[in-house]
Amino acid sequence: MAYKNLFLLSLLVALLSNACLGARHLLDTPAAPEDTPPQPTIPTIPSIPTIPGTQLPPSTLPPLPSIPTIPTIPNIPTIPSIPTIPTIPTIPTIPTIPTIPTIPTIPGLKMPPLSFLSPPPATTSP
Repeated sequence: MAYKNLFLLSLLVALLSNACLGARHLLDTPAAPEDTPPQPTIPTIPSIPTIPGTQLPPSTLPPLPSIPTIPTIPNIPTIPSIPTIPTIPTIPTIPTIPTIPTIPTIPGLKMPPLSFLSPPPATTSP
């Protein structure tokens, strides 16, 4: 993947450096003369000769088939109108929830360690 990026980068640098040298050489060239050379003339195209006695017979094509008639579509019955939807009753307001008092803390109380949360003791000695 890196080789691909390196190749594209080197190709870009090579193309840009050649473009700069080409532009520099264009600036070094003398100005073009004011008078232009005469335009070349385009020769006329000779006409294609006709070959006498070569006529193709008229082509006979079979007649086109007649267009079939389109069957008539039966009348679609009308859809009955949708009954009106009754209005939705208003939602009663929800009473506010009373605040829960905080649990008092006891100073100096320490929870015992939970054995299933701590790692087991090492079974091998060093």
